[in-house]
Amino acid sequence: MTQSPAVRTPGASGPVRIGERAARTLVTELARLNDPKAALLVGAAPESAVLAAAIEALLPGDRLTVVPAEGSTAAALREHVSAQGRWVADRVRVADTLAEADAAEVVIAAEPFTGTADEARAAVDGLSKYLTEGAVLSVTAPLFRTEGAGAELDRQGVLHGVRTDLVLRNSPPVRVHHLRFTPASVAVAARLAPAYRPSSVPLTRSMHIDSNGVAAAGISLGLAALARVARPKSKLWLLPALAAAPVAAFFRDPERDVPEDPSAVVAAADGQVLSVQRLHDERFGDGEWLRIAVFLSVLDVHVNRAPVAGKVVDYFVADGGFVNAMKPDAEHNVAAYTVLETEHGTVVVAQRTGLIARRIEQRAPIGSLLARGERFGLIRFGSRTDVYLPADAAEPLVGPGDKVVGGSTVIARWV
Repeated sequence: MTQSPAVRTPGASGPVRIGERAARTLVTELARLNDPKAALLVGAAPESAVLAAAIEALLPGDRLTVVPAEGSTAAALREHVSAQGRWVADRVRVADTLAEADAAEVVIAAEPFTGTADEARAAVDGLSKYLTEGAVLSVTAPLFRTEGAGAELDRQGVLHGVRTDLVLRNSPPVRVHHLRFTPASVAVAARLAPAYRPSSVPLTRSMHIDSNGVAAAGISLGLAALARVARPKSKLWLLPALAAAPVAAFFRDPERDVPEDPSAVVAAADGQVLSVQRLHDERFGDGEWLRIAVFLSVLDVHVNRAPVAGKVVDYFVADGGFVNAMKPDAEHNVAAYTVLETEHGTVVVAQRTGLIARRIEQRAPIGSLLARGERFGLIRFGSRTDVYLPADAAEPLVGPGDKVVGGSTVIARWV
């Protein structure tokens, strides 16, 4: 009887538990696709947090097939599903074995992969047979096990990953891989909601701190503790201690209301519009481009968001200097270019360094789909973000000096 393909190897660290936060991350692709869809959840038990998250993510037109985990039974799952009420029972089908399941647009392994590399490879191959064209497989492995299944899933992520999420608030911490083995249509991106990101730590319902900020604040507090121990009579420890709060605040990651208007192009970052100009850039193709450049001061939110819905088809970094981002010469600074294929043509987002900014993070690999307003990276400290749009297809709605809010302010409109 074919049950869950998840592989488990007990070790000194004990069993791997998928908690609520990791479960929500696993079902991200199910939650963000707004169209009616079929999903397959493999290796579930009645008490599984992943099953609860998958049921919560269902939309009225969705269908979910559940395959029991080893140690659980289809009868127990059916009883649990029935107890959730008629609405859930009408949308969730429990299969006795994986062989009874149909192909789906989202396939989720509810149990973590903790066995050997060969076992993980066989499990992924087995599950990939149930993916429709452009579908996504979501799987999990412990973060700190660098061999076996974890290493194999890292390799699969490099080859087929559309996103990898770290969930530190789990016991133990896990890495969630979202894998796509066949190309997805760019039209799907327009029907996606922004992906849930577990890499930030929530302070309130509307304000998070990116994991970079948590790490930076931790380093500051660590330096303060060392200084206090090394020189107990000195007040120097106050400097790194007091710096922890503003450093963390720099990496704040607020929730944003993304406009639903399909013709809207939103700001890729918070800041002040430096320029709106038409130009040619052969790196992105022939024709004229409309470029909207936004300056980010050290006080602005530095998380970058996709200005439009699209598919990442290219990403490259151009070498350069570190001129003040407000100056015209900043155009020649080090910059990371993310090229999106959209239903309206090619769109490019340039993340530029500045006088202080020296590190750019881009978290959307080639092949991934981004919803409008979805987080895809950040720049550390003062910098600049440029959005390139096809000049004959977009009309600018902002001008130099305007303040914009990433993911919310409409900077242009498709015509």
